[in-house]
Amino acid sequence: MRGTAWIVAALFFLATPVAQAAGLWAFDLPASSAGPAIRGLVWAPCAAPSQEIDARAGHSFFATQNCPIAGDKFPLIVISHGRRGWLGGHHDTAAALADAGFIVLAINHPTDTERDTSGTDSLAVLVERPTDVKRAIDYMVETWPQASHIDPQRIGLYGFSFGGYTGLVVIGGNPDFRKGLPNCQTSALRACKELENDHLPMQPIVHDARIKAAVIIDPYPVFILPEENLKGVTIPVQLWSSDPAQNADHLSGCCAAAIKDRLPSPPEYHFVKDAKHFSFLATCTPKEAEKYVVVCTDAEGFDRAGFHKQLHAEVIAFFKKHLGDTAPQ
Repeated sequence: MRGTAWIVAALFFLATPVAQAAGLWAFDLPASSAGPAIRGLVWAPCAAPSQEIDARAGHSFFATQNCPIAGDKFPLIVISHGRRGWLGGHHDTAAALADAGFIVLAINHPTDTERDTSGTDSLAVLVERPTDVKRAIDYMVETWPQASHIDPQRIGLYGFSFGGYTGLVVIGGNPDFRKGLPNCQTSALRACKELENDHLPMQPIVHDARIKAAVIIDPYPVFILPEENLKGVTIPVQLWSSDPAQNADHLSGCCAAAIKDRLPSPPEYHFVKDAKHFSFLATCTPKEAEKYVVVCTDAEGFDRAGFHKQLHAEVIAFFKKHLGDTAPQ
């Protein structure tokens, strides 16, 4: 286990204090018979001032590395990134949750990240992603050196796009992996091509009953999750949708209306007018906006920073309602 070695080498501190902070911890979950190595990043409640961290070329976080965690038995939230995403894509949301008294874990899904797309859209990834989440939770509550600070009875999930699909499966959904799915006939999804060629996943679908509440954003691909296959989703769900009118060039990740009426119990539904799919990703710095134009460009007049304040308030309230008090014990 390399622990925090990779982040010590990669992160450079620029000493910009702010009023609130999130502690930042890193780990590498080693490969095993259950799956490949998983890189993880943890945000946790921290009393020290934060610093701006150059987390990766063009990206910045605000946190304090390895800040001591004050208190025990905090709820745990797991973040599942979108297609070809990375563990830092929702860093402002992770930091906001940590400031509110949650321990937050974000992971890189192997072979479906910005740097490794070898498995993107495949049947293998559709099965492996939920397994990644379960393995990461196992590590956090059983092996992580700071595990005593987590209440294993209070675990939530935050999933965006393909991470939304991942979340729906982890909390009880069962993908329909068979040849002849109607929507597969017109989809460019790699998994559809594999199904049409009589391929089937080599691993079983994994659920995790430890997750007690989930925030799901623009889940995709939802056509693989028909209504009858979602009957196992019985925990509270907060469902967010971007605006189809702003996603003509990115319909693969938009929106949530297609899943809203399929869930066995009505979710807490939020439709965000004028939001693009990528408007749910972290607010961009000027440097990021120059380098990641598509991800950082919102509809004219849409205030991503202002929207994220609303998003964070609603997400925090939802998790507190269903996971309980976040005050340290």
